[in-house]
Amino acid sequence: MKGMIIFMNIGEKVKELRNKKGLTLKTMSEKTGLSTGFLSQFERGITTIAVEHLSTIATVLNVRINYFFDDEEKELIIRSYDQPFVRQINKAIYKSLSRYPEDKMLSPELIELLPKDEHQYPDIYAHQGEEFIYVLEGILTLIIDENIFKLYPGDSAHYLSTQKHNWDNQTNKVVKFITVHYPSSI
Repeated sequence: MKGMIIFMNIGEKVKELRNKKGLTLKTMSEKTGLSTGFLSQFERGITTIAVEHLSTIATVLNVRINYFFDDEEKELIIRSYDQPFVRQINKAIYKSLSRYPEDKMLSPELIELLPKDEHQYPDIYAHQGEEFIYVLEGILTLIIDENIFKLYPGDSAHYLSTQKHNWDNQTNKVVKFITVHYPSSI
């Protein structure tokens, strides 16, 4: 009976996240290769699921498989020794400061910009929402529309993301800063 309760909770989490992402059972079925009947039964706790299939569901829902097993306390806290590495793009390393940011409205990240070989300004872009930046270490170059700002440790910026913008490291040292996006962009 205890095992069934665990699978009911996992099925409920799958259904909740699927609904938050606006996916129907039919769409889920198409993306996972699992029948709509099976998915419906799993979400209602009527049947169990193989780890392989749960992993496929996690991939479709863009979460790690442990999302379905972690308790709420773990979801609230990220210890300094347990910060998830999110991605590295060119000379930028992104670390999420929130567990499962895809479930949240805010998306806080710690970003480390490594020194570049050549110093040219990056392309600027716009998107929906707003951003907040707080510089921890180094000198961050922030470009908003036609304006270029130098931000030093302790400096912050808060702007609408609909303005063309980007940030850059124009120095030979690492730049570390915290950025918070609304709505979540992870």
